[in-house]
Amino acid sequence: MTRLLIADDHPAFRRGLELMLADTADIEIVGQAETGARAVELAASLAPDVILMDLRMPDLDGIEATRRIRRDAPGPAVVVLTMFEDDDSVFAAMRAGACGYLLKGAEQEEIVRAIQAAAASEAIFGPEIARRVIAHFASGAGSTAGAFPSLTDREREVLELVAAGKGNATIAHELMISLKTVRNHVSNVFTKLQVSDRSAAIVKAREAGMGGPREG
Repeated sequence: MTRLLIADDHPAFRRGLELMLADTADIEIVGQAETGARAVELAASLAPDVILMDLRMPDLDGIEATRRIRRDAPGPAVVVLTMFEDDDSVFAAMRAGACGYLLKGAEQEEIVRAIQAAAASEAIFGPEIARRVIAHFASGAGSTAGAFPSLTDREREVLELVAAGKGNATIAHELMISLKTVRNHVSNVFTKLQVSDRSAAIVKAREAGMGGPREG
């Protein structure tokens, strides 16, 4: 029996999943969380095998909730179930430790298969997401992973966006975190890169291949 926790801030969607999975003999829904913070709490107290995790939730977004849940392995496997299919969301979820990524609207069989695969320590992605992952690596992207090893995953995400010329407000929106949190990450990045301002950070990041081709 696979113990499942559902984390989504929409009651109707949680209820729909509950009804959808009610007839699945080997899946038991042990809890539901309406916020990311609550998902972290229930992951610790209920010890589910798998968590279906939305990305945009109050208090704590799904990416950070996933990161906290997966910080102490072995923990529950996390399968993202969301409306967002952009590359930033997909790869942020993967870096946070998600082992699956599906889009809302996936068929019942696909969701059940993803839950079962995650419980068996396998990774599974919806067909749209799988195509994005393949295209990403086929294009040679992702080759900057070894740059600036002192940065955390989140700081690296912030630096990528800084290097792309995006301001703090845009970064906060794209990563679904607060403006204050972005400022803290940017400050930490400056310290670790040993630079004093944004321009110098952009130069270093682009020299490492981040944020797109250098302008000259």
